[in-house]
Amino acid sequence: MEESSSPVLLEHLFRMQAGRTVSWLAGLLGSQHLQLAEDAVQESMLRAAQSWSFEGIPEKPEAWLFRVAHNYAISMLRRGSNFETKMDDLVAAMETRTLQIEDVCTEEQLRDDELRMIFMCCHPELPQEARVALSLKLVSGFSAGEIARIFLVEESTVAQRLVRAKRLIRERNLSLGMPANGELRHRLDSVLQVIYLMFSGGYAVPAGEKLIRQDVCIEALRLARMVAASSIASPPVDALVALMALQAARLPARTDAAGDLVLLEEQDHTLWDNGLIAMGFYYFDKSMIGTAVSEWHIQAAIAAEYAKAQTPQAIDWRAILAHYDELVQMNASPIVALNRAAVVMKVHGADAALAELLPLETCSPLHAYHLLPAVRGHILAELGRFAESEIAFTAALKCDCSDPERRFLRKQLEVVRERQRAH
Repeated sequence: MEESSSPVLLEHLFRMQAGRTVSWLAGLLGSQHLQLAEDAVQESMLRAAQSWSFEGIPEKPEAWLFRVAHNYAISMLRRGSNFETKMDDLVAAMETRTLQIEDVCTEEQLRDDELRMIFMCCHPELPQEARVALSLKLVSGFSAGEIARIFLVEESTVAQRLVRAKRLIRERNLSLGMPANGELRHRLDSVLQVIYLMFSGGYAVPAGEKLIRQDVCIEALRLARMVAASSIASPPVDALVALMALQAARLPARTDAAGDLVLLEEQDHTLWDNGLIAMGFYYFDKSMIGTAVSEWHIQAAIAAEYAKAQTPQAIDWRAILAHYDELVQMNASPIVALNRAAVVMKVHGADAALAELLPLETCSPLHAYHLLPAVRGHILAELGRFAESEIAFTAALKCDCSDPERRFLRKQLEVVRERQRAH
């Protein structure tokens, strides 16, 4: 045992192990007991927080969490067996796995469990929005609140989706086993969306003290590479891996020593991870096989334009805007349109960018999204309309966002006020 516990370690383990443990337990318990698998993991984390502060961190903390969750599940099943005799067999099956917990922590076993869980969550009998929410909750360890902020919806909406999804799984007894190869391909689009949303949730954390969760990003990249190495590998999968690798390469430069946000144009390119950039271009080249072009191809092409620029001044904004024009044809989401508007300013100026924002002002999903008023504030400041810019940045500060983003917005607000006073 170590002398003291670490809240940082526990948080890291929760992010890395929660989904793995839920996936493993669910494989033992079956789809009828998904909630029990979740409850068992929550209990193991709670007990770790309580006991490690006094007893220290165990030598193998991952195995400790597995064991506690496993034993808690057995305890709950025993209570149920008092009323349902069919539980006895499940309890016996669980108990036979007690001595194998040390072996459970092998990467190969965990990889199989996680991949199986993602494909189960993306079952075609579940609504699309429920598939993604359930995957992020069970596999990625995201809370309902975090998922809500990713989708720009109310937390209660996500909670309802999760409840309905679990009820459908239970009532229809949907299998946790890996489907046949043809069915795997049918679920692939949902799986890729889940993995990228997991990555995005780590790349720009919706709330809290940190802007990024590098461990979450790397985990998502690992899962994508698993799919790329499987029997259902395809150019869109390779394109997704390329996109995430190229974006992950910029993680070391996205924040400064104080943890504050650093804009892309101001990042130190020497901090970018050349190994991940090489990986990104390798998979990007692989994704060029065939003639089909997916949304992941276009997004990877945008990331590649940023990655190949040696300096911020060398970024080819016109090429990036052309890619965004293609992307809008495939995905006309408000977020894509907002990102495109920021690029329009680089190419055509602030007036043109402001015109691009007008249709988004009445877009309900963006009403509580801090980046809409933040981008508007930036554009207005470029136009010298400082009073309006101040209003926009003030509105952005009223929205939910991470602490580093809030500090950045405050700095921008102060800059605008100073410029306004100077005029």
